[in-house]
Amino acid sequence: MSKKKMSLTSKVLIGLLLGLIAGIIVYSLPSGILKDTILINGIFQLLGQIFLRGIMMLVVPLVFISLVNGTASIGDIKKLGRVGVKTIGFYLTTTAIAVMLALILGYFIKPGVGVDLSAIEVVEPTINPRIPIVQILYEMVPTNPIAAMAGGNMLQIIVFAILTGIGISILGPKADFIQKLFVGLNDLIMKLVEIVMIFAPVGVFGLVARTFATVGYTLMVPLMKYILLVYVGLIIHAVFVYGGLLKGFTNLSPLKFYKKFLPAMSVAFSTASSNATVPVSLEIVEKELGASKNIASFTIPLGATVNMDGTAIMQGISVFFIAQVYGYEMTFGMMLTVILTATLASIGTAGVPGAGIIMLSMVLQSVGLPLEGIGLLMGIDRIVDMGRTAINITGDAVCTTVIAKQEGELDLELAQS
Repeated sequence: MSKKKMSLTSKVLIGLLLGLIAGIIVYSLPSGILKDTILINGIFQLLGQIFLRGIMMLVVPLVFISLVNGTASIGDIKKLGRVGVKTIGFYLTTTAIAVMLALILGYFIKPGVGVDLSAIEVVEPTINPRIPIVQILYEMVPTNPIAAMAGGNMLQIIVFAILTGIGISILGPKADFIQKLFVGLNDLIMKLVEIVMIFAPVGVFGLVARTFATVGYTLMVPLMKYILLVYVGLIIHAVFVYGGLLKGFTNLSPLKFYKKFLPAMSVAFSTASSNATVPVSLEIVEKELGASKNIASFTIPLGATVNMDGTAIMQGISVFFIAQVYGYEMTFGMMLTVILTATLASIGTAGVPGAGIIMLSMVLQSVGLPLEGIGLLMGIDRIVDMGRTAINITGDAVCTTVIAKQEGELDLELAQS
């Protein structure tokens, strides 16, 4: 089993590297039928979208079925409350740490100082109106669960799934048939995930190749400092915050953890979607990292919606970048506001490509910075989005491993193998 999984890891990484090389080569070609029609919007688009749509096809049923199973199988309502509080507490704490890290990096390294606005292609941003936190909270409760599933509203799906699981748990033996049905459905969905993942290396190649064939590297040059600083923040968070939590709470080797979790990070990097990575994350944390299905099926789907540490790092650095480009001074009070707003905004950030850049408007509004600054970052957001998504889903897996260990539901022998 281990060899097979390593084989998949190698194939996905090879697909990613080949896609990067192919994309940059195609970007340098002159525009025409071969470059635009046959390669970028033909072969690359076809390979990437078949894989992405295959994964997205499974996301809504998987999140719903997994959370119902996870909630119902925990059984004891007190234990469910304990696991729920620990999970939300973990996610919010690491997100707040991520924003603080980003603000420290932005304050000392100053990514926006010396940026020549004339060298940047400014895109006119489409800004979503600011949604009050009260509205976000009450809209989590679906008026129509079927419509929520059809529209892919993950917060509403999560609420309905948790309530369904609690109902099954309270009914006890009366709901045995329903619980067995959900267990069978979960096995079916995981088998479908295995089938789709056979195509992962080719799909990753297509997605990455199309991104770099379209964006290239020339647009990155004027904004290289910003891009590098975001990735430095992501790496520091992954190594020191996640690595420290893993070592401190579970005594597991962070190196072994990342080696096993690499396929999920590769899928997250290429799709730039936390939701699309849920099936892969679930499979790895259960079969490779040793977390029980009860815990993983609760924490992973929940994390894909409410845990956005990578996005929080991007938003913190973006705030400093935009403030410095436009000549605004960031006060201590403004930084505290950014920490609070970005932490809360992470709960409402959809786990789909590009959602983080839209939620950035809420953070900028909270401290009175010009929303036009988002337009400076939109051209290169895809490159940053891939990295931050990989960190987002890694936080979900770390949380799952830590809570599984605390609840006595972690197979240490499997995790350390």
